[in-house]
Amino acid sequence: MSIRVLSAELLKIRRKLIWLLVALGPGGVVGLTALNYGLRLDYLTKLHANDLWGGLIGDITALMVPALFMGLAIVSSMAAGIEHQTNAWKMTLALPVTRTQTFLGKFLLTSLLLLLSSTLTGLGTIALGLALGFEASGMSWGYLLEQIYYPYAAIMPFIALQVAMSVMMHNQALPLAVGVAGTVVSVFSGSRFGDWFPWRWPSLQNEANDPRFSAALGLIGGVVILAAGLMTFNKKDVK
Repeated sequence: MSIRVLSAELLKIRRKLIWLLVALGPGGVVGLTALNYGLRLDYLTKLHANDLWGGLIGDITALMVPALFMGLAIVSSMAAGIEHQTNAWKMTLALPVTRTQTFLGKFLLTSLLLLLSSTLTGLGTIALGLALGFEASGMSWGYLLEQIYYPYAAIMPFIALQVAMSVMMHNQALPLAVGVAGTVVSVFSGSRFGDWFPWRWPSLQNEANDPRFSAALGLIGGVVILAAGLMTFNKKDVK
């Protein structure tokens, strides 16, 4: 049933601008990195002379994390806004699906769109590196996949939080404000707070110096926030 609900959610956004946003995020990240390398190519290639691909991937990740925070806030708001704008929540909840399935459908939709966006960022990184003349044989596929998908896993608590807020609040100003604040906090939290600080996790910085630790914390935190949001949604009268 969850797959059918997800399919229905995908149909709702078939002709929405949300798809453009999913592509614009990676395009902006890769485009800004390309501009940076275009203006400072000699300096950056000397700086990362020992590992050109590693330097490029690191530069991409530094921009991708705040883009993910901003993107998940907007995507979750737009996904929930379909019902809010048309006052269709009562009709949606009257369908032969449970509240749990409805909530999970929104969460899965947002997660899927962010996963697609992350994948496009990875593909854009490869294309940019090749365009800059980097040797394909010098790229570490494992490092690329780690830097693209571990931040995605680590940001799961915020996906769950933004979906819950967007679904349960008719006025989307607060969810979007929280998303903007999270974007700003994530930029400055990498080295200023301990591993207990969730906004630090997507940067993959931790005391264990192991990015898998940050990804694991994100997945565990995501399950906890998702469960809390689901229980609240099941009890709340959504209008």
